[in-house]
Amino acid sequence: MPLRVAVQMDPIESIGIAGDSTFALMLSAQSRGHTLFHYLATDLTWKGDRLYAMGTPVTVRREVGNHFTASEPKLLDLGRDVDVILMRQDPPFDLSYITATHLLERIRGETLVVNDPASVRNAPEKLFVLDYARFMPPTMITRSLDATRNFLAKHGEIVIKPLHGNGGKAIFKVESDGANLSSLIEMFNAAYVEPHMVQAFLPSVASGDKRIVLVDGVVAGAINRIPGEGEIRSNLAVGGTAAKADLTLREQEICAVLAPELKRRGLLFVGIDVIGGEWLTEINVTSPTGIVAIDRFNGSDTPGMIWDAIDARLAARTS
Repeated sequence: MPLRVAVQMDPIESIGIAGDSTFALMLSAQSRGHTLFHYLATDLTWKGDRLYAMGTPVTVRREVGNHFTASEPKLLDLGRDVDVILMRQDPPFDLSYITATHLLERIRGETLVVNDPASVRNAPEKLFVLDYARFMPPTMITRSLDATRNFLAKHGEIVIKPLHGNGGKAIFKVESDGANLSSLIEMFNAAYVEPHMVQAFLPSVASGDKRIVLVDGVVAGAINRIPGEGEIRSNLAVGGTAAKADLTLREQEICAVLAPELKRRGLLFVGIDVIGGEWLTEINVTSPTGIVAIDRFNGSDTPGMIWDAIDARLAARTS
């Protein structure tokens, strides 16, 4: 059945279509006969008891520099005029993002929002993962210099990163001598009001950081992201390269443990990050990526799998 799909994302003209997961989802939706609208999170307006956005009807094509055509924007009642909303704007997970989840939560029962906005709000990437600490490397959440020094003394080398960061930004490795640690914590404390994530450094990251995508709790595939020369960060956005990957037994165990909770929370499109085939570091639920590379290596159709899962969710709502 053709669906009316509103995509809450970043400006469509600015995306890199070669590897953009949202664009792949839009192409797949269009191939199924669905109608697409684009809007920004800043376009959301609550008035009376209804949620609105100025949505721009778009058609998309895989043509660099000419990847979409837009029609005249129209005011959409997001609870009545669309069937599905893809909440796909990139982090940071800030007050603007949180506010959007609160507004979208108000149309629950009318329009299916993917991922579920309340669950996205309650599952920040680096905090939700703490529920599965048995799979994680040694980890601390703190603003304390003394606590970080003690952690460094115990683990030898550590990594410090923003609690709500994304895309591999502002990740620092601290060597065992602790040089510049006090300056680094001072800078982090000045830049961020929240505490920071501190983890034992995993040398196995040199061999890659695996992104595993789960669709409604089912593994869709994985890629291994390998750091560039002189880097500890493997994110593709900061120069990492992607390689075909299979799952280890430990990774299969992690996915099996996560699956029921992801399904229960309505987290339909999730990307988890695992280092060394055993260490879970993040559960990405805001705007996961990686499906284009996975499909390129595996000959799979992850966007189609996601739309099949959306269809199943919609059917369950009406049965």
